[in-house]
Formats: sequence, C-alpha cells, structure tokens
Amino acid sequence: MLSRLLFGGAMVATAVAQPAPGQMELANLREDVRGLVQRVGDLTLRVEQLERDNAALRAKSGTAEKNFATLTQLNDAIADVNRDIKAAAGSTKAETLQQVGLQLEKLANQTNAALDALAKAQAMRPAVQAPFAENYAKEGVSYTVQKGDTLAVIAKKTGAKQQDIINANKLFDPSHITVGQTLFIPNAGSK
Repeated sequence: MLSRLLFGGAMVATAVAQPAPGQMELANLREDVRGLVQRVGDLTLRVEQLERDNAALRAKSGTAEKNFATLTQLNDAIADVNRDIKAAAGSTKAETLQQVGLQLEKLANQTNAALDALAKAQAMRPAVQAPFAENYAKEGVSYTVQKGDTLAVIAKKTGAKQQDIINANKLFDPSHITVGQTLFIPNAGSK
C-alpha cells in the first residue's frame, strides 16, 4: 500500500511540474500528496514501534509461561510428594517394627534366662513342708472371711484356737487370708 501511495505521489509530482490548466487544483493535490507521504512515514514508524512492542510482549509471555505452573503440574508434584512421604513412612515403620521385634526378642531371652535361673534355684531348694498337726477337732463350721478379719479375730469370734484353724485349713501363711475365702473352723464355740 505504501508503494502505491509513493507511486501515486510521484505521478502527481510529475503532473504538477508540467504546466497545465487548473494549477490551483494541482497545487492542492501536491500538498495533499506531501501530507499523505508524511502520514505514511509516521504510520511506518508507528508500525515498527508496535512490532517491537509485540516482540517484547511475546518474550515476556514466554518467560511468564515458564514461571507459572499449571494445575495439572501442581497436582502431579503433590502426588509425587505424597508418594515419597508414604514410602518414607513405610520404610520408617518397617525399621521401627524391626527394632521393636529385636527388643522384644532380647527381653524374651532375658525373661527366659531369669525364669530358668529361678527354676534352678527353686529345684535346688529343699521343699518346705509345713508341719500341720492333725490333732484338731474334725467337727466344726464353715466361715467366710469378712472385711477386717484376721485369724485372731476369727478365732475370737468363733471360739476356736488359731493353731487349729491353721492346721485344719493348712494355711502356710496365716497372715494372708482374703475376704470371701471360706475356712473350716474346727470345734467352733467350745473353748
């Protein structure tokens, strides 16, 4: 388009140089052509500036695309991080379970060794046989131990001898009677 305008302007300039009727019209036409040529020059400069601006914007947009992640990229990155966390947690869990297993095995070995030592010590120990006399009355009553009862209290309540209660019930440790325990009280009520 610019070349047509320039060609048209050159034709008009040639026509103006020749003397012809209507010089006024020709002078106006020459002025219009000169204005058009100047306007075309201005427009050419403006187009060049717009092309530079467009190139700069394209460069910036390319940089911006590189700087921003898409939603899909973010989701993929999050999924990768989650997989890494699960793998690390699974690995840590396996290591912890292995350590706990080793500790339990060690404790089991120590417990077994202690039980073996206790069993050996018990086996070497002579059996303690409490001498329970059979010289107590074979008749009597049952008594259920109440809260606060001791062997002395029960003997006093029933009128029986403490040693007879111990012998009749074969109590190895008379201080360890329990609430609800049933005892045979020989010859209760006769002192």
